[in-house]
Amino acid sequence: MAPMIMNPFRFGSDAGIGGWVELARTTLGGAETSITVSSLDNKRYYMVLCPITAHVAGGTDSNWRFNSDSGSNYAYRMSANGSETTGTNKDQIFDNGSGGSRLQYSVSYIANLAGKEKLMMTDNVVNWVSGASGDIFRKNIVGKWDNTSNAINSITNHFLDGGGIANDELIVLGWDPADEHTTNFWEELASVDLAGGVSDTLSSGTFAAKKYLWVQCYLKSNSTTPTSKIRVGNGTVDSGTNYFERYSVDGGADGTVGSIDELDAGVNIDTGESEFHNMFIINRSAQDKLMIHHRVGNNLGTGDSNAPSRRENVFKWANTSNQINILQFKADSGTYTTNSILKVWGSD
Repeated sequence: MAPMIMNPFRFGSDAGIGGWVELARTTLGGAETSITVSSLDNKRYYMVLCPITAHVAGGTDSNWRFNSDSGSNYAYRMSANGSETTGTNKDQIFDNGSGGSRLQYSVSYIANLAGKEKLMMTDNVVNWVSGASGDIFRKNIVGKWDNTSNAINSITNHFLDGGGIANDELIVLGWDPADEHTTNFWEELASVDLAGGVSDTLSSGTFAAKKYLWVQCYLKSNSTTPTSKIRVGNGTVDSGTNYFERYSVDGGADGTVGSIDELDAGVNIDTGESEFHNMFIINRSAQDKLMIHHRVGNNLGTGDSNAPSRRENVFKWANTSNQINILQFKADSGTYTTNSILKVWGSD
């Protein structure tokens, strides 16, 4: 059976019809205390992309509000570098805490049915210290807005203690089962598969560089493959010690490693077993490239008596001169086989 790769255009229908459409975008021209997108079309689901370039020094929290509601109508649960906290009866949903000139990037999904509480899932990465040896932080947040009367028509990322800087951006995409437009936000940039082949690498080849990248990869092992690795680059993949990663395997404590020559993206998969990767990248040329990565693997044995493994990563490529326009998955030993497939989508 061929692998199923998520179609960002339309689920279970023709590619290019009725996918994620850009509903609104706000780009700051200078330091502000919040970013808002308003007059949103009523869509069943939203995807929210929010790169924040910097905060004021000394510590600043960014938080989410809907429809300008500043009442105590929000609750959230958050894992920060593996440490769990909750907040109830809040006036906003926590997004991230950061101080100084730090890039952070969040990708969120929102369920937006008017008669139900609005549920939000967010993955967030912060470039805590720049460069290949500098730490990055990760946060996984789920939140809700306790409103069962109205659909969301505006979304705000609010800075509690100060402002961001120019080029901070908030983009809201929408999707609805009835959509039939062809103005999709995500453009397919690369699609490569090992149809009838065997290789220890799966490379995208060069593609058009975009500010926002979405990567999915299904890998099937032809022989025992201890770990899948990721490299990125501009023109060619970078094999220098220019990477940093923070990771958690099966909910375990976070580990970090920096100044490495590749990113550790997997767990051992045996012959015939498979794994699936989903990754978002903020790809601004003048800043370190930050990546949010999730992986599930069937490496503990087939059948419903064996639970899959999971790995959560945030990655960094310490390059402030070029955008990513090529990426590669690599088995550090062993090979991948037929039906392994790599897809890259992007947008500016």
